[in-house]
Amino acid sequence: MKLRVGYELVYECVQPTPMMLMLNTHYSHAKEVLQPDLLAVDPGVPIFQYRDGFGNLCSRLVAPAGRIAFSTSAVLDVSGEPETRAAGTEQHPVESLPDDTLVFLLGSRYCETDLLSEFAWQTFGKLPLGRARVDAICDYVHQHITFGYDFARPTKTAWQAWQEKQGVCRDFTHLAVTLCRAMNIPARYCTGYISDVGLPPPYAAMDFAAWFEAYIGGSWQTFDPRNNAPRTGRVLMARGRDAADVALSNAFGPTQLLKFAVVCEPV
Repeated sequence: MKLRVGYELVYECVQPTPMMLMLNTHYSHAKEVLQPDLLAVDPGVPIFQYRDGFGNLCSRLVAPAGRIAFSTSAVLDVSGEPETRAAGTEQHPVESLPDDTLVFLLGSRYCETDLLSEFAWQTFGKLPLGRARVDAICDYVHQHITFGYDFARPTKTAWQAWQEKQGVCRDFTHLAVTLCRAMNIPARYCTGYISDVGLPPPYAAMDFAAWFEAYIGGSWQTFDPRNNAPRTGRVLMARGRDAADVALSNAFGPTQLLKFAVVCEPV
């Protein structure tokens, strides 16, 4: 299936403002790319790119005072079937985990494992280890949080989402990630595109989405507590400990977002 992904973001800067952007598809999709997602900037300014500690492609620039627009349009050849899971289901003892997974056991900016550890063990501690436990966490989060864009707040943490029982996809993800880590399951936050292919209308306005990957069965496997069902056309952009590591943009000065449009649709 040919899938078009892209966006247009327009900001207003009151002064020249350094910015960091994370707006490209992840390199793991390189073999699927038919039309690359080249970052277009208007007005044109020099852009410098680097890879962060998690392997995400980041862009640096200095936005001039006034309006600046970022956009791209890419086409990928992805599976037209609902996603499937890897075969492995077992949970690895902490002492047997690969070194590079251990950081995803720790608390982070939006994932307070210390505040939710006791609840996690009381609720999930007697369940089977591995995928069954992660599925139970996803089921719980899916039922516990009511979705709504009006509930979005950039400072909301997993603990607050758990208490308030309201949020958007990042809140579902932060809570599930926190509960997995509390149960000694490495979990990392993911952001990207998810299409509506295979779903009945009406469709909400397209947005970037959040989900997570848990390390079980010797591999990182995808889980999505917000949707809690296999999807068709999931395209990763970035991974990290939580939303702080994968922000679409970081502006080092006062800015205002004037336009936000996302596209993820079959060609």
